[in-house]
Amino acid sequence: MNDSNSLDALLAEEQELQFPSFSADVAWTLGSHIYQRAKAASLPIAIEVSRNGQQLFFAALPGATPDNAEWIRRKRAVVQRFHHSSLYMSVEAEVKGRPFLQRYGLSEQEYAAAGGGFPIFVGETGCIGAVVVSGLPQLEDHRLVTEAIRETITRLTA
Repeated sequence: MNDSNSLDALLAEEQELQFPSFSADVAWTLGSHIYQRAKAASLPIAIEVSRNGQQLFFAALPGATPDNAEWIRRKRAVVQRFHHSSLYMSVEAEVKGRPFLQRYGLSEQEYAAAGGGFPIFVGETGCIGAVVVSGLPQLEDHRLVTEAIRETITRLTA
């Protein structure tokens, strides 16, 4: 684990990446942005953006498999339950020295604390959804999502 993946750095990233508001149009913009980046780099990923349990964007690029949608569902469950990125929850379990599923008494079929799921935070409202990518190594999934969120927020607030 490097410094950019420490609990403090991941928490700071969550506090930084907050949307001023979040509509279906913003979900489409964000999902499309990830899709275009992935397409340009020929990344075999699936992407989901959801708000309040409703899927607003989903796409699977060439090379993605139905298993990627399952990983998305399980990573989203982690984000929705804990209001932290799935990578944060994975690193936290590592730091505490107790496996994530065991620590919280969760099912492997329902939850996956692996990078790629990130909460959608709106200002003072809090966590209202999740952006999830699956198909790359977990740190790359996480980085793809956070870079796209950062760029989308920058465009919205410019």
